[in-house]
Amino acid sequence: MTVTTQKLTFEDYLNYNDRTDTRYELVNGELIPMSLGTGKHGAITEFLNDSFKDEIRQQGSPWTSKDTKIGVRSPRGGRWDTSRIPDITVLPIEQWEALANREAIIDLNDPPPILVVEVVSESTRATDYRSKRSEYAVLNIKEYWIVDPLEELVTVCTLTEGFYDAVEFRGNERIVSTIFPELELTATQVLTARY
Repeated sequence: MTVTTQKLTFEDYLNYNDRTDTRYELVNGELIPMSLGTGKHGAITEFLNDSFKDEIRQQGSPWTSKDTKIGVRSPRGGRWDTSRIPDITVLPIEQWEALANREAIIDLNDPPPILVVEVVSESTRATDYRSKRSEYAVLNIKEYWIVDPLEELVTVCTLTEGFYDAVEFRGNERIVSTIFPELELTATQVLTARY
């Protein structure tokens, strides 16, 4: 569902306020409302975000993990901008702190996030598997996780020479990540998260 009929620039998007609590992604200059998702969607997001934070502490990495708090601007659409809001974004703490006094959107001139995650919903399936996958690759995001509770599947996409190589994990298979090599999570643990 598209809300605007007139195309917005990125600046218009940053200043847009319809006086509701609705959050929007900007796709080719059009506002796309983000649904809250199901409770399962939220539980998976919270579980993974907490797992990433724990792993970051254990690794001693200078990173942070944030859920739905950071936008990622994409060059998609040429003249008309696109800005996504991943379910989870892992980025350097220094980069997160640099967003303190401006819109929390990683711009095209900023370094890309280290890792992003999208949890698939019925309404976002095509976007998560196709559009976002190509956009995140163009932005040089090293790792993109697609967590699909509908198919009971976790796909880890690792950037190689500008394209993502994808590995699928199901059931009790341990998820393998180049960003979090010591992470001990199975697809089932992620997909059945309850909070």
